[in-house]
Amino acid sequence: MLHTLSAVADRWIARRVSPEPEALAAVEGLTPTVIITGGSRGIGRAIAGEFARAGRAVFLIAREPGPVEAAALEIARTTGVRAVPLALDVTLPDAPQRIDAALAEAGLYADVLVNNAGVGLSGVFVDQPGAGIEDLIALNITATSRLMHHALPPMLARGRGGILNVASLGGLVPGPYQAAYYASKAYLVSLTEAVAFEARGRGVRITAVAPGPVDTRFHRAMHADDALYRTVLPSQGAEAVARSAYRGFMLGRRLIVPGLVPTVAAVSVKLLPHALTVPIVGTLLGTRTPPGAPK
Repeated sequence: MLHTLSAVADRWIARRVSPEPEALAAVEGLTPTVIITGGSRGIGRAIAGEFARAGRAVFLIAREPGPVEAAALEIARTTGVRAVPLALDVTLPDAPQRIDAALAEAGLYADVLVNNAGVGLSGVFVDQPGAGIEDLIALNITATSRLMHHALPPMLARGRGGILNVASLGGLVPGPYQAAYYASKAYLVSLTEAVAFEARGRGVRITAVAPGPVDTRFHRAMHADDALYRTVLPSQGAEAVARSAYRGFMLGRRLIVPGLVPTVAAVSVKLLPHALTVPIVGTLLGTRTPPGAPK
C-alpha cells in the first residue's frame, strides 16, 4: 500500500520537473544513496534501517569511527544492502566536500539527505556555558543548513531526491530550560517548510519530523533525565519514530509528528496562546530535584 501511495505522491511532487541533462550525466554509473548524519545510533540508526529494508543503499555519518562502522556492518548483514560508514564531524566547514569525496570514492551519489545529527542543552539559559550554546548552533543550525544548501541544488537539477530533517516537537513552541535547543529546532521546522514550498513540484521531497520524547541516550546526554516531562509524558521508541518518519516522507508530507500524544500536543500549541503554553512547557522541562538537592 505504501509503495502505491508513494508512486501517486511521486507524480504530484514531480509535476514541474524538467531534469537537466548535465545533472543526470554527472551521476551516470553511480548508485543513489541515502545519507544519514548521526547514523550510528538512536533515531538516525533506526531511519537508516527503514531505508535499507526498502532496498536503499545507506551512507552513515557520525563522529566516532567505531560505532558508525559497527552500525553499517549490522545494517548490511541484516538487510543485504550496501551500507557505507564515514567518521566525520559535520560541523567542519568543508564537511560537504569531504562527504562528496567519500561518496565519489564509493561510487555513490546523494539521493536523499537525512539531517539527524543534533545536540541538546538543558538548564537555565544564562547558566549555560557560551561554548555549549555555540556548539549547539554549529551542529543543529549551521551544519544542517550547510548540508541542506549543498545537497539540494543537484537534486533539483536532476528532478528527484529528498531531504528529511529531524527536528523536535519542541520546535513548535518556546521551551524554558531548554531554550536554545527548542529555538534551534524551531529554526529547522521553519526552514524545512519554507524551502519545501519554494521547491514544490520539482521532484524533491522536503520533510521535517518532529518527535516528542524518544527513548534514546539523548535526554541523558543533555542532563534532562530529571525533568518532569521524562516522567509524565510517554516516550516512543526510535524505531516507531523512524517508521512514521519514513512513511510520511515517502508520502510527501512536509511536517510529521509521530504518535497520538505528540500529535495532540502539536495541535494544542498551535491553537493556544503562548501565554498558556510557555508556562506549561516550562513546568514540564523544569527539574524535579529541589534547588540545592544532590542529583
